This record gives sequence, structure tokens and C-alpha cells, in this order.
Amino acid sequence: MTNNEDMLYEERVDGEVRFEGKIINVFTDRVRLANGKIDYREVIRKNGGVCVVPVTEEGEIVFVNQYRYAYGKVVREVPAGKMEKDEDPLLCGLRELSEETGYTAKNVVPLGVFYPSPGIMDEVLYMYYATDLTLGETHPDEDEFVTVERIPFEKAVDMVLGGEIVDGKTQTAILKAWLLKQKGVL
Repeated sequence: MTNNEDMLYEERVDGEVRFEGKIINVFTDRVRLANGKIDYREVIRKNGGVCVVPVTEEGEIVFVNQYRYAYGKVVREVPAGKMEKDEDPLLCGLRELSEETGYTAKNVVPLGVFYPSPGIMDEVLYMYYATDLTLGETHPDEDEFVTVERIPFEKAVDMVLGGEIVDGKTQTAILKAWLLKQKGVL
């Protein structure tokens, strides 16, 4: 760390598990601040996840529409899912793409990582851009119900900017892919 970062560092002193679930664990940690004072942090610990921006030969992004219980409505998203412990992010992304949409991809480019809620959670989402798609059969998890939709890339960007696509990982991945395409990187 640089000297400036040293001023920001918080050292974990101890902690307590508040909840252990199937997907998340919640902790209350005592931390020593840079000024030596003690404070508390509530932290959600979760295995990472992935999202994939699959683009067809026709220049359309393949989306899934899925009911999201926490919001009480259907949300349009790029294919995504949670990683198993120590799972390779790329393999997870390819699995989720196939399960949710039926597509496989011959060309996959990493778009980087996304921290969905760094104030309370340690989750890291890995983002990918996928092309050279081949359509097969979907095989969603038994508790997963989705519909698949294809939207032209530029229209999807407009939908993000217009507030029609509200999922954070989807917004980030689409806009990042769009900008990289404009710069000739993708």
C-alpha cells in the first residue's frame, strides 16, 4: 500500500458470525481504524458470481427475464449466476450462459470485475463478453424460471441509459462492452 492508502486501512480485530446461510454469511467485525479507534462493520460474505454479455451474429444481446423476489418484479439481465467455492469464473460463466439461454460461445473475452456493494459485501462479479454463439437447449436449475429475449446492442445501451435496464451488473457489463467496441478493443 502507498502511504495515502495506509491512512485508509482498517484492521480486523475480531468478529462474530450473525447468520450462516446457503448463499451468504453475515458477520459483525470489530475493526481498528487508521486513527487507532475501534468501530464495527457488518459484512456479508458470499462466493463470487459472473455475468456474460452474449452477442449474436446479428448484433443482438441475449437477455434473460427473471422474477427477483427481493424487488417483487421481473428483471431483465444478462445471463449470470453464483460461483461455487473455488470455481473458475470463466467456466461458471459458460455454464450459466448455457443453462439459462441454451447458447454456447466459441469466443469469450473478460471485461473485468465488478464490486456490486463494497460497503457491506465482499462479493466479486466477473464480467465476460461472448460471441460466436451456437444455440442449443436450455437447462435451467430446477428453481430457476427465465424467459430469453434478444435485443439489438445499441437499443440495449439506450435502455440502460433510459432506466429500462436496472440491474447493476447488467448495466456495467453492457456499457463497458459498448465502450470497448467503440474503441475497437472488442
